Amino acid sequence: MRDRALRWGISTAYEDTSGKIVEPPESSLRAILDAMGAEGASPEVDAPILVVTEGKSVAVPFSGALVLEDGNEISVEERWPKSVPLGYHRLEGKGRSMSVVVTPAACKNPTDLRAWGWQVQLHSVRSRASWGFGDLADLAALSRWSSELGAGFVLINPLHSPAPTLHQSPSPYYASSRLFRNLLYLRIEDVPGAAASSREIESLAVAGRALNDERLIDRDEVFRLKSQALTILWARFEGDAAFDRFCSDQGTALHSFATFCALAEEFGASWHTWPPEYREPSSIAVESFAKKSAQRVRFHKWLQWLLDKQFSKAATSSVVIADLAVGFDPGGADAWMWQELIANDISIGAPADEFNMQGQDWGAPPFDPWKLRAACYEPFIQTIRASFRGAGGLRIDHVMGLARLFWVPAGSGPEEGAYVRYPVEDLLGILALESHRAGAFVVGEDLGTVEPGLREQLAARGVLSQRVLLLEPGEPRNYPQRALASVTTHDLPTIAGLWTGSDLSAQRKLGLIPNEESTGAQRQRIADATGLTDEAPMDEVVLRTHSLLAQSPSMLAASLEDITGVDERPNMPGTIAPTNWSLALPVGLEEIRELPLARRIADLLGPTSRPKAIS
Repeated sequence: MRDRALRWGISTAYEDTSGKIVEPPESSLRAILDAMGAEGASPEVDAPILVVTEGKSVAVPFSGALVLEDGNEISVEERWPKSVPLGYHRLEGKGRSMSVVVTPAACKNPTDLRAWGWQVQLHSVRSRASWGFGDLADLAALSRWSSELGAGFVLINPLHSPAPTLHQSPSPYYASSRLFRNLLYLRIEDVPGAAASSREIESLAVAGRALNDERLIDRDEVFRLKSQALTILWARFEGDAAFDRFCSDQGTALHSFATFCALAEEFGASWHTWPPEYREPSSIAVESFAKKSAQRVRFHKWLQWLLDKQFSKAATSSVVIADLAVGFDPGGADAWMWQELIANDISIGAPADEFNMQGQDWGAPPFDPWKLRAACYEPFIQTIRASFRGAGGLRIDHVMGLARLFWVPAGSGPEEGAYVRYPVEDLLGILALESHRAGAFVVGEDLGTVEPGLREQLAARGVLSQRVLLLEPGEPRNYPQRALASVTTHDLPTIAGLWTGSDLSAQRKLGLIPNEESTGAQRQRIADATGLTDEAPMDEVVLRTHSLLAQSPSMLAASLEDITGVDERPNMPGTIAPTNWSLALPVGLEEIRELPLARRIADLLGPTSRPKAIS
């Protein structure tokens, strides 16, 4: 059993963060093999795709003509051609055909490795004009203010699309589709035709702005109000050549997504519950539905065009670093479109570590690595390309998943999970190609259980690491230059939550088993390094903690939760707490811009105030 599992890329043992070797039970290995449909002793080794790094010599699979993206051809005989342009090509010959991807050696470099910026949960950053939910106009204002402060970027949460139904999913990391964006981020007043329809929209706007009075975000009500407004504006939309070009450029993916949205409005958010004839995207029934519902399908395409326009405008003042979630909802659009490539009855997660002592099951299905390769990595290419669109940088959540993912069989806990290998060199090559085409750099979230050698492999491919002061035992001055460093993350305590002990209290109330010893050590380390006592004002604790971070030569990110003194984490992993992803900042964007602490943090993190970069 274990030998067979190894041949299929399933690790039969792994080292956890404590250094302990863990062996998954045979029942888990068997379940994972079954999920892969692994009928033979070994998988097929012939691949329909060849990923080649530019300038490197590779064995010629077969002689023939290399048909380039632009239609030109290069003859391929016994040796690989010395010069092949970057891109997606096809090798044709002797009755065979193979995709060939020629990639750069590494991802694009950031223009400024000593830049700093804000890390934000955009939905929580509300202005007076928001409809209870931080939107793309708020991002534009935040970006302008950040640039005025000398910031080089704004790092945002994923803007991935949930299903267009009630109830709206709160987690940006558990979306229906990672290819397209969430309509809640639209600023209605900036939609074409809104000015001419102001009388009809004003009552909706008043109700939307009233939602700002409560810190707890009511996504369902935001969805109802914005959907009503968008329906009014869509009825008056007379067409636009730019919209037509957008639909053409996005092609089949946009049409499939929009069709899914129309079906979801009719039959529910999860395609698993639809009538059987609609569960297969290529079925005659789905094609017929799309034709009969052509206007509704076009409406959902229009929403994505609006989101694309508003996002591009928001990203003009400073670099916006987008965020790509590690997975997606098994009942959502991506899972529907690519269901044949997904491992059924499996979800991805993470083994137990210092801060999640019970391990994690994220509920998202994995792509089968063998089927993904057989599909020439098309879902990966589309997802990466969509994530880069309009952004100057991309953070990849759980970047370790490019090399291996922790599979948890249905009915099992994370303690019974096992790692499954992925073709990391191929995926990194494609990532580098899309990075260059987008003109955007890449940050890999490499926190938690990281196998030996992976960080070095990622660095060689130009992927910036991530460093978090609360997790790192060493001093910030020793962080690598090619990294993005911060005090904390959305899944960890805020500075106020850690310092006051309120985060530990919240964990206990939720029935979690917090690592109190480690948390106490974190707080003590900050107290020792800053010289602060329990009576210190919170602004001073935040400032002194960021002064530690400022010793790092890395790119630096400060969270708006810390600047505004928030006790609560944006998300408490392992729970379905009503506050997860649903707490707005306690003050609006206009007030945040006037906070003296924000200016002091900006001055502290600015490159001229920090030590010289370590080469």
